[in-house]
Amino acid sequence: MQNQNNNIFLLVKASIAAVCGAFTAAFGWLGWLTVAWVVCMALDWLSGSAAACKRGNWSSAAARGGIWHKFGMILVVLIAALTDAVLGVTVANLPGIEWQVNTLLLPMVLVWYIFTELGSIAENAAALGAPVPKPLLDALAAGQKIVNKD
Repeated sequence: MQNQNNNIFLLVKASIAAVCGAFTAAFGWLGWLTVAWVVCMALDWLSGSAAACKRGNWSSAAARGGIWHKFGMILVVLIAALTDAVLGVTVANLPGIEWQVNTLLLPMVLVWYIFTELGSIAENAAALGAPVPKPLLDALAAGQKIVNKD
């Protein structure tokens, strides 16, 4: 029985490693950045809903408003990705230019959104009664300040 449990555990580990490896090969670091952003969006929406429930003021209209807000963020990320694609194609086809532009705006937009979402999740955690360490809040604020730098 113990050997069979080990085999299942190894099979699960190997499957997870294979899926992660294939994802990384297909999408690279930018794919993982996108996954982090999607996870942060989901956690923000869920933690915001939980905080509203705790306060006793959850409403379906506010929840829908949050979903529309997330949809708007998705549009902005798509715009950044399309802008990067257009810049990449344009630069690649300009005669005499040896530059290569693979991605420029998309990572900045994703990181900005991730820091924003993480700050909101920390606020929601505090509203749920969890103590949020000041160094974490300071790090999130510093990260957002760096991304917002003009």
